[in-house]
Amino acid sequence: MRNMKEMTRRNTVLLADDEDTLRTNLAQVLEEEGFDVIACPDGTRALRALKMHTVDVLVTDLRMPGICGMDLIDHAKKLCPEASIVVITSYGEVETAVEAMKKGAKDYLCKPLIFDELIFKLKRLLAHDGLARENRLLREQIRQVFDPAAVVAKSPAMVSIVETVKRVGKTMSNVLLYGKSGTGKEVLARMLHYSGITSDKPFVVVNCGGLVDTLVESELFGYRRGAFTGAESDRTGYFEAADGGTLFLDEIGNLPLASQAVLLRAIEDKAVTRVGDNRPRPVNIRIVAATNRDLGKAIEEGEFREDLYFRLNVVHLAIPPLRDRPEDIPALVDHFVALYNRQLNTSCPGFSDEAMEAMCQYHWRGNVRELENVVEHALIFAGERPVGLEHLSIAVAGGTVNRVSAIPLRDAMREFERRHISKVLERHNSSKAAAAEALGIGLSSLYRKMEELGLSKTDGNREQRSPANGRDVGVPVRRNT
Repeated sequence: MRNMKEMTRRNTVLLADDEDTLRTNLAQVLEEEGFDVIACPDGTRALRALKMHTVDVLVTDLRMPGICGMDLIDHAKKLCPEASIVVITSYGEVETAVEAMKKGAKDYLCKPLIFDELIFKLKRLLAHDGLARENRLLREQIRQVFDPAAVVAKSPAMVSIVETVKRVGKTMSNVLLYGKSGTGKEVLARMLHYSGITSDKPFVVVNCGGLVDTLVESELFGYRRGAFTGAESDRTGYFEAADGGTLFLDEIGNLPLASQAVLLRAIEDKAVTRVGDNRPRPVNIRIVAATNRDLGKAIEEGEFREDLYFRLNVVHLAIPPLRDRPEDIPALVDHFVALYNRQLNTSCPGFSDEAMEAMCQYHWRGNVRELENVVEHALIFAGERPVGLEHLSIAVAGGTVNRVSAIPLRDAMREFERRHISKVLERHNSSKAAAAEALGIGLSSLYRKMEELGLSKTDGNREQRSPANGRDVGVPVRRNT
């Protein structure tokens, strides 16, 4: 079996230089250092190699027959945009090397070359490029997780909120999120950040309830060394750390009244001054504040500043509790089944009809957070089997709150028809003619009804049902893979 070093992909260096001895010796040294080397004696053949191969680094002389190094750099930026470029020049041509760096070269070396110096620079560049690619990949993964298109939202209220988030994400306007604990305020804040113009900027979270009154200013704005006892070095505050991005002020309703004035000043000035300093530092941030308190009532009781409220409440989003949007429950269940199947390394096919019914009828005091915990608990005990009532927590399995009353009659009838037709189709092995006869309707009527209810022609076919134990909950689920 090949060892890990042999299995690791070797970096490819394209070496372009018209000095035969230098090119040959350098290619040999690079190969001994573990690089794959494509050596070319002129710019024309180097360009041909760029079109045929993917290279990690281009090392090129600036003066060569045919295509010169400057033109080769232009071609490389188009053909291999992620490749690092190092130029080789003479001592008297340093200014030309600087021009090459303006075109996109990462570094340069002067002749006569010191091979060890070149190898050191190549390895440093490749390590830096690897981290940059990894960061881009992580940012892209985060964007996908918080992409509004991937959010589980079927109820009209949540669909409206997601649409608003898409619109606000294109601006730096402040947003105030209101919702009970567990409704997903931070998830929406991150979606707002990562799906908009701030996606590649910092997202900084501050728990306002955890800030000590006497330290609010130093925590938010930072401090200079020696500003107070224990300030042994300069420190950046939350505002500066979030510059260009989003500052998420969680539980803003718990911020002490005296500290609210400090926060208001920073928002109005769009600048902060570190404790112990006298130089204002401009900041450009979007503030997303979240609370489960009625701030209007807090203002009336003198516990929250009205002027700060208006500064934060440019866009107001009220997230309804889960019990008021039952349409989202089946989709959320399926979403978390997929999530915890990956995390727990299980293959649970989903919830049985009885278990799903219990989930839909339960009064979710802890909202989405509680539902997620219930799904995780259920998957631990269900393993590879469908989740049944016996796998749910006692409170959910034995819940007595009837949720059907919260669903409009038209929606309830539609859902009943959907489930009933799906079960009849399954019982008759997806035979539409047999199902129509059992239902007492014509075949054309069955097809029309299936189209109205959003049932596909393959519904009822055991081999083509969804992973969720074959049930049809009427909610298309978006999953991140």
